[in-house]
Amino acid sequence: MRRRTSAALAASLLAAGLAPLALSAPAGAAVAKQYDDFNGDGYRDLAYAHAYSGISGADGWQGGAVVVTYGTAHGLDTSHTQVVHQDSPGVPGTGEEDDMFGESLTSADLDKDGYADLVVGNPTEHVGSAQYRGTVTVVWGSRSGLSGGTNLTPKSGAGDHFGSDLATGDFNGDGSPDLAVIGGQEAWLYRGSFSRSGSHGTVSKIDKTDGGWYSYGLAAGKVDGDGKTDLVVLGAQFSGSSVASRVWFLKGSSGGLTSGASKTLDSDATSAAVGDFDKDGYGDIALGQPDRSSSKGAVTVWRGTASGPSGSTTFTQATSGVSGTPEADDNFGYAVSAADANGDGYADLAVGVPFEDVDGMEDQGGVHLFRGGSGGLNGARSSWIPQTVAGAAPSDSAFGRALRLRDLNADGKADLTVGTGDDALVLRGTSTVPTATGALTLSDFGGSVLD
Repeated sequence: MRRRTSAALAASLLAAGLAPLALSAPAGAAVAKQYDDFNGDGYRDLAYAHAYSGISGADGWQGGAVVVTYGTAHGLDTSHTQVVHQDSPGVPGTGEEDDMFGESLTSADLDKDGYADLVVGNPTEHVGSAQYRGTVTVVWGSRSGLSGGTNLTPKSGAGDHFGSDLATGDFNGDGSPDLAVIGGQEAWLYRGSFSRSGSHGTVSKIDKTDGGWYSYGLAAGKVDGDGKTDLVVLGAQFSGSSVASRVWFLKGSSGGLTSGASKTLDSDATSAAVGDFDKDGYGDIALGQPDRSSSKGAVTVWRGTASGPSGSTTFTQATSGVSGTPEADDNFGYAVSAADANGDGYADLAVGVPFEDVDGMEDQGGVHLFRGGSGGLNGARSSWIPQTVAGAAPSDSAFGRALRLRDLNADGKADLTVGTGDDALVLRGTSTVPTATGALTLSDFGGSVLD
C-alpha cells in the first residue's frame, strides 16, 4: 500500500473478461443496501489490488488490476472471482506498464440501480501528453457482478495523480451517494447521482479558506449523529517554510460539506477509520500514525460528538494492557479499520503493526484488535493477533500492512481481512476475537484493499 504523507508531499512541492451486460435492475430498485455488494445478492464482496499492479499479469494485462471475490451466506467464495483491468471489455483505457490501476479503491451504488459499483483510482495513468495525470474509473455492478465502466472527468485544475485516494458517502443526505477524490494535492467533491454515460452532479474543490492546505488522504463516516456522511481529510498545512501534519473534519450538510474542526498531529496520519467505539451515537475517528516516535507508531482516536470531533486519546504498544513493546520501525497504526467484530453493538478497531519482529522473525508483523465498550477503546480490551494464528510464518511477511473489518456472511460479526506478503488472510468474526478456524487465503494480494 503506497503511503501518502506530508513529508512526501513537502518533498514534491518543495523540490477476467467483463463484457458489458444489458441486465435490468431489480424490481423497485433503490440504492444497494450494502455499498460493496456488486451483484445485489445481499452479501458484501471484497476487492483488492492485484499483486502485479504496475507490471504484466499472467493473462496478458498490464498496468494493474483489481481482484474481486464475491460473498455468500458462508463468507467469501474463492471460486467466484473476477479480475478487472483496463484491458477488460467495456472498461475504458489501455493498460500500460507504469499504470497503477487499483492503487486506490472505494465503492457505492452510484447510479442507484440496486447494485454497488466499484471505483478504481489509477493515479499514474498517462492521459495524452499529460504524464501521471491519473484517472478514476467506475466499474458498474450488475446481477452477474461487475461489468463495463466509465471514466470520471477530472475538474479543471485537479492537477496530477488524480485518483490517489477516494471516498464515498451521502454527504448531503439526498439519498444519492457522492464521491470525494484526491488529485493534485487537492480534494474534490463529485455530487451524485452518477450515470453510465458519465454525467453526475456538480463538482467543487474542498479547500481550507486560510490557505496553505494540501490533501493526501480521505475517510468517510457518520461522526455527528445527524444521519449524513461526514468526511475526514488527511493533509498538511504550510506556513512559510514549515509544514504541520493536520487532519480536517468536514460535516455533511444539505449543501454538501461544511468545514469543521481541524487537528494538528505530531506526525502524519496515513490511515483513518470511523467507528462508534463507545456506542453513544457519534462516530469516533481513528488516525493511524505509523511514523510517530521513530516509527514506533501510534493511533489517535478523535472522539465524536453532536458538534463534530472533540478531544482525543492516543494508543501505542506502551499503553497499559496492549501486548508488546514499542520499538523503532514497528509502524503501529500503518493500517486501521473499524467495525463490530464480536456482535456486541460496539465498533471495534483493528490496528496493523506490519514491521513488528516476532520471536526472532524480522518484520513478521501482527494486528491489535481493540474492542469497543463503555467509555470507548482501552488497552485492557485489546487482543494480539499474530500471523502464526494460521500456522508458521516467515520473516518479512508484513502481516497487517492492510486491513478490512467487514461482515462478509451477514452473521452480525465483522470478519477481519489482513494483508500479508503477496496474500491476504480472512479471519472469521466470533463473539470474542476473529478466529483462524476456517480462515481463507486470498492470493495475489497487492496491498490496497476496499474498506
